[in-house]
Amino acid sequence: MHHLFSLVLGQRDLSRAGDLFSLKDAEIEDSLSEALEEIKTISSSADYLTNDNDQAVVEICITRITTAIRETRSIEKHGLALVSLWESCLEYNLKPEGKDEDTPHAKIASDLMSCILQNYNKPPVMALAVPVAVKFLWHGNMELCRNMSSYLSLAAIAKADLLADHTEAITKSILQGNYMLLRVLPSVYEKQPQSINACVPELVELMAQLDQPEQQHLLRLLQMVAKQHPQVLNKSVSSLISYLHDPNQNDSVLNILVEVSLSQPAAVASFLPNLKAVGEDLPNLLGQIAKIYGAVGHFDEERARSCLVYLVTLLASMEHTFHHTLLLEIKGITDTFSSILGAYSKDIYRMSNSFTAIAKLLVKKLESDNTPTDRTDDETEEAPKSCDLVSAISDGDGNEKLQVKIQAFEEILASENNSPGPIRRYSLGQTSKEERKEMRFNSSAETYEDSPADTEKCTGELQDPLLLHLKENLCTIQTYYAEMVKKIPVPERCLIEDSFRSCVAQLFFTCSMKGHYCLYSKSSFTLNSRQTQVWIQIMLLFHQGLSSEPLSSEDKSVQLLKSMWKKTQLKGTHSFETAIIQSTFPQKKDLDSVQKHLKEVRFFDFFGYSEETGGWLCFMCNNPEKATVVNLDGQPLIEGKLKEKQVRWKFIKRWKTRYFTLAGNQLLFRKGKSKDDLDDSPIELSKVQSVKVVARKHRDRSLPRAFEIFTDNKTYVLKAKDEKNAEEWLQCINVAVAQAKERESREATTYL
Repeated sequence: MHHLFSLVLGQRDLSRAGDLFSLKDAEIEDSLSEALEEIKTISSSADYLTNDNDQAVVEICITRITTAIRETRSIEKHGLALVSLWESCLEYNLKPEGKDEDTPHAKIASDLMSCILQNYNKPPVMALAVPVAVKFLWHGNMELCRNMSSYLSLAAIAKADLLADHTEAITKSILQGNYMLLRVLPSVYEKQPQSINACVPELVELMAQLDQPEQQHLLRLLQMVAKQHPQVLNKSVSSLISYLHDPNQNDSVLNILVEVSLSQPAAVASFLPNLKAVGEDLPNLLGQIAKIYGAVGHFDEERARSCLVYLVTLLASMEHTFHHTLLLEIKGITDTFSSILGAYSKDIYRMSNSFTAIAKLLVKKLESDNTPTDRTDDETEEAPKSCDLVSAISDGDGNEKLQVKIQAFEEILASENNSPGPIRRYSLGQTSKEERKEMRFNSSAETYEDSPADTEKCTGELQDPLLLHLKENLCTIQTYYAEMVKKIPVPERCLIEDSFRSCVAQLFFTCSMKGHYCLYSKSSFTLNSRQTQVWIQIMLLFHQGLSSEPLSSEDKSVQLLKSMWKKTQLKGTHSFETAIIQSTFPQKKDLDSVQKHLKEVRFFDFFGYSEETGGWLCFMCNNPEKATVVNLDGQPLIEGKLKEKQVRWKFIKRWKTRYFTLAGNQLLFRKGKSKDDLDDSPIELSKVQSVKVVARKHRDRSLPRAFEIFTDNKTYVLKAKDEKNAEEWLQCINVAVAQAKERESREATTYL
């Protein structure tokens, strides 16, 4: 062992411990394993838990050793000694003492863990470390457990075989709340499917408790289960369907249900009404829902007929992108149960350019099959459900034109049945130009001859389809807007700016009251959003919601929104009028995304909807009783204990509890936990650039809503005792910062 290590460790000489950092890494590299063994002896002594000097010596020596191992890349040489010391920590209490401090052995374990497990791509090291790492999952220190989970996840990517033998322990740890380990399960599933399959129902029930990244890892696992062992998911179908309204999950969940339905159609059959309701709310999912109906339709002929009716309805009414999928599913069912269509089957599917006609002929055939020739009068009254379907398909779809096509197709079928020679194939689109022209002429003539007195009035409305559409839906729009405005504010001003990737909407929000202590009497809350067209749609609903008359394309507000839409419009996409007519209201997932963005930028800290005024007011105007407190110098708006992140040397980071007071234009904090301790330098609120929640990917679950305060020259990382307390601090700090800047702006204006 190097003589300086011998001196420091042998005599527990804290005064010389710092000199270890003056030595070159190569100079001490051969002594590191021996030094680790000596540290193990010191940390195992009877008085170590109460000896602050020994703890400090060990902490400094471990930092120096792990640094040297990293720099000399000698982890494989000293791995055994590192893991041995690391494992020895398991013999002691690792749970935090009180709320603030890790135990001495927990500190050792934490420092060694990062040194060892950062080498997750080195199999010899991981072969030593993984069995010990799994034991730490059960030893009570949650922060240590979370960090361990993160490293094990990386190890699963590099060498899943090493974790496969510990699958059962890892799964149990997940079920007890260690959700970060979910990313390990897809990597080890093929090696140990039985251990995971036994817990699949319990894992599915965790979905609602997980963050989005963790949900994605679980869904990835369930997709693997669905492909290899779909029967395992039979009992979880009901739970999975309940997540279909979540835009972050529904696509993956439907893929899982498709796999289950292909193997176990009976497990999904009873939930078809639920899937139908989901399809009505979220039309973009109809392609996958059609696949599930197609799979269930193979179960027996009774279900085949009921599934066919639904699929045929979709074929007649859905947009072109789903037609191919729908035809494949319909054809799959009719091929399995050939008696449903008989000889019609092959000929019907040749008409691939006229899906509405196919749907009508399919319904016609289904109707004739369902109607026996010798039925009674009572039966006749009960039978025509598919007839109603025919009429629904025909509505608004150019009935005369379609009838000519169907007649032409039926003539072709007849000629095919009577002609033994080669047959030339036709499509329903090949009616003559003269026929189509005549149909258009007759249709328009019929329209105008019916009400000659109203011709002039109708002409004006027909020339402005947006006006006609808003007129027909005026009541619905006003009702929708009255509810929407309580959840989503409408910007006072909007600018569309071009960026490198896409257009960005710069939105400006102000307080409608502008009271004496208003946060935004001289300024605006600014938000940049890439959801430009959603915001334009929201602004149109705002203008129409406040007007008792339908807006026309000539209104100034509509003209302005139209010009903004053109800036955001991609080549080949719908114009403003067409987009509004096709989808008057934003989709729920888009509104959820807008609301999520507003939460992320802390908009709701500054603004709240006032039922009394029917508008969005700033915090001060909404809470005038708090305005005097905020503006009274020396009077605390909020005070209490927070933990501040402390950094010692390069590799040691600790949290220190301090007492904070938000008063006037300053955030004061004390050196210790008590408010009687001396003040440290305060944070001037007017110098604060921003206050942000620490992003989830940069924090673990031991930081319940940690947040950062950015000033001109420093960043403060703080965490509260729980999420509710953190929200209180965030709102108060944000409001106080906005008030300080507003006050500064007023003073500057007064001076000028």
